[in-house]
Amino acid sequence: MGESAEESFDRDDEIARLSSRVGELQRERDHLVAIVDILQEISASLHFVDILQTIARKLGEAFGLDRCAIFLAGEKDEVRLVASYEDPAIRNLVVDLNRYPELKRAFESKETVFIPDAASDPMLRSIKSTLDTRNVRSIVVVPIQWQGAVIGAIFLRTERDAEPFSDADVHFCQVVASLTAKALRNAHRFETLMRSQKEVVRVQRRSELQRIALIAYISRLLDRYTTSDDHMWAETLLPRASDEELERLVTVAMQVLDEEAKG
Repeated sequence: MGESAEESFDRDDEIARLSSRVGELQRERDHLVAIVDILQEISASLHFVDILQTIARKLGEAFGLDRCAIFLAGEKDEVRLVASYEDPAIRNLVVDLNRYPELKRAFESKETVFIPDAASDPMLRSIKSTLDTRNVRSIVVVPIQWQGAVIGAIFLRTERDAEPFSDADVHFCQVVASLTAKALRNAHRFETLMRSQKEVVRVQRRSELQRIALIAYISRLLDRYTTSDDHMWAETLLPRASDEELERLVTVAMQVLDEEAKG
């Protein structure tokens, strides 16, 4: 007996659901692999510029993006483009927030901005011609937050023929933004520590030079004084015990200076 139309429809529907689920699992696997790759690469560097460039590159590769950029907060309505997937040479470009409504909203609201169809979004009406020229489809802007403040944002954009961002993709980007904030915090601590150590070395070096200059001054003063005829004759008037005590004190003083020089 042949398969009924209803049974055939149910079977095709089940296959479609399974296929969709397999696709979701595959995407989740790709996200996890990308996160592991990002963690491995950023753990090898403590310089924030290298960290941000690595993250922009990994996200661009993971999604096959038209554009992926990372911005850090600047003064007033300015932000700085510090990492770019499409142009790694860009490292510190000042950008006016008013030119990027979606970026400005992410900074002001502290929330992720997800625009599935940029061409029809009312917020981007003022730059629609630019978006059409660049064939833009979807945009995601995820704020990077540290201690409750937005310190930057990750900007992702796809072309119209690319696969649109899903909710899972947006969540993945939010996880990456959280990792980025932690990596920047660690890099900041490292750079602060390095500056502190350099300052300690500078102070120690200055103290050593002051000590050397003082000793050199006293040495020259005493040398000039002790080589005079009057002083050489005057020393013969000291009792032997006094002369020995002076020698002992000089020896002790030299030992103290040696110990101080060792730090």
